[in-house]
Amino acid sequence: MTVEQKKDEEIFNPKVGPIQIVINDLSVVFKNGSDEKGTTALKDVNLEIKKGEFIALVGPSGCGKTTLLRVIADLVGQTKGTVFINGLTPRKARIGKEYGMVFQSPVLMDWRTIEKNIALPLELLKVPKEQIKQKVSEMLEIVNLTAFAKHYPKELSGGMQQRVGIARALALDPPILLMDEPFSALDEFTKESLHEDLLRIWRKTRKTIIFVTHSLQEAVFLSDRIFVFSPHPGRVTSVVDVDIPRPRSLECKNTPHFTELVSIVRNGFIGV
Repeated sequence: MTVEQKKDEEIFNPKVGPIQIVINDLSVVFKNGSDEKGTTALKDVNLEIKKGEFIALVGPSGCGKTTLLRVIADLVGQTKGTVFINGLTPRKARIGKEYGMVFQSPVLMDWRTIEKNIALPLELLKVPKEQIKQKVSEMLEIVNLTAFAKHYPKELSGGMQQRVGIARALALDPPILLMDEPFSALDEFTKESLHEDLLRIWRKTRKTIIFVTHSLQEAVFLSDRIFVFSPHPGRVTSVVDVDIPRPRSLECKNTPHFTELVSIVRNGFIGV
């Protein structure tokens, strides 16, 4: 193998690092008024995620996938168990800007240009203007939107708006990217294009990505490992290793092995 081939292999098949996120015996119970027991969203969840991994969380509606993501992001508190992100509690990880988050809707400010939307988290932290300008330029290049810097959100397609959301989440250079069904509202053609965009961004930035989705095909195409959750209350019923070589093209979806992996993931929670 030549030096250049070795470099290409490292780019397309980045080596994962040490364990970055550790969740032990996690349970989340939402109280419902007079109901003392409440509703158990997650029960006894255990998982470990390594630095640089692309992880997908899948399962039926109401299984707690988004709740888990929100616990990691310190948007929801756990009832039982522990969560550590780079050795920090979710609260300290949030304060330390250890993660960026991409929601189902990009939630862009209509009155701000694309570059100003990306700059917002940097402005809130009072980063010097020259540094903001440089970082925004870098982010626009990563998501291939440099030509649209002066445009407004309404002038962009849904897929382009979501790329702006990803750029904004990456603006503070967090080691972890949390993504909550970011492509679910898009048509299939746009979604497939964004799948390739996201994998390109992941290869370039080497972030740890935790991706929530209802789509089994999406999970298999994008991720290294898939955590399968049971119906309510959510528990991890299986972990599927995705051994499809990278870089991945859309053609891999037509292979028998891809279909087999989708079936394995589906069987992970059907009948549980």
